[in-house]
Amino acid sequence: MTSTSGRRRRVFVAVVAVFWAVLAVRPAAAHVRYVSDAARDGGIEFVVDVLSNPVNAALVGGTGVGAVAAVGGYLWVRPTVPDFEVLRSALAEYLTYVPWMLRLSLGLPLIGAGFAVEGGYFFSPAVPLSTVPFLVVVDRLFMIGLGFLLLFGLGTRVVAAVGLAAYLGGLLVDPNLLLSMEYVPGFLAIILLGSGRPSADHLLSRLAGAKGTLYSRIDPIHVRARRVRDRIDPYTMYVPVVLRVGLGVTFVYLGLIEKLANPAPGIALANDLGLPSLIPVSAEMWVLGAGLSEIAFGLALIAGLLTRATAAGAFLLFTITLFGLENDPVLAHITMFGLASAVFTLGSGPLSIDAWLDRETDEDRTGVPA
Repeated sequence: MTSTSGRRRRVFVAVVAVFWAVLAVRPAAAHVRYVSDAARDGGIEFVVDVLSNPVNAALVGGTGVGAVAAVGGYLWVRPTVPDFEVLRSALAEYLTYVPWMLRLSLGLPLIGAGFAVEGGYFFSPAVPLSTVPFLVVVDRLFMIGLGFLLLFGLGTRVVAAVGLAAYLGGLLVDPNLLLSMEYVPGFLAIILLGSGRPSADHLLSRLAGAKGTLYSRIDPIHVRARRVRDRIDPYTMYVPVVLRVGLGVTFVYLGLIEKLANPAPGIALANDLGLPSLIPVSAEMWVLGAGLSEIAFGLALIAGLLTRATAAGAFLLFTITLFGLENDPVLAHITMFGLASAVFTLGSGPLSIDAWLDRETDEDRTGVPA
């Protein structure tokens, strides 16, 4: 009894420590450039200047040491918490809905991009559609059509491939599309998983495979689609890797480029929102904390370290941003919400620290190499 009580106490302390460590340096915004147009400046000079203040240095250093100690302590103890086991079991029942989750997460913002006022935008609010009227109509129809096809789940893999090609092609023209790089892992995951269910593809495949149906006599697609699916299926195990690494890279990019290398918009935003009066640190310290937080979240996701906890923390940060920024385009963040939800559902997958630790734990319990 004493051992169990002590273990639970250590878990509680670790969770509280990580929670406060995250809150101490929570981000001011996910996509600052969407709501602020301040000039660019920053880099290593900005970081050094902020940390030259002893209070700021102590806050960053103390938070970092506390977070590392909390995570390290949890990994050292590796407690068996029944709640976590029940949670994993419940999430396993949701796996069949992940393709639907991803289709919604990409389809809805694409439709919103096409219907947006003032001409709409191409994947990212930072990249408005062409000012030539005819091309605006074409681009709007493309974005709306792409979104609706994903929502319906019709020709899903082909549509996702077209969307990915369009995004990468646009990136060659306008680097601002990097602000929406979460579309890349989203499209890749849909290509790997397909439409799932509920979807038009699933309904049509059932009709095509049933004997005696009229549709089975005229359908030219689903036999070929099954061949493609059979070739892709062995790689679906890497979908969690694609999603968490893609989301992690997005976090690191936002932290490095949008916050640390370009702090002026974030500083202006922090002052506009009155954040220094909320917690008595400078606006510069808020931006530095935001950048370091996003980088830490990103690196944890890339490494696959405490993946579900990190994804849940990311979802919380997105929610705080959503309610904290009155001018923040909500649709532009739906994809991030969706990817974080999918990562939380799927877990780390292979090629991750979590998977390695699970193998080590299994070996310790059974004495048999995994």
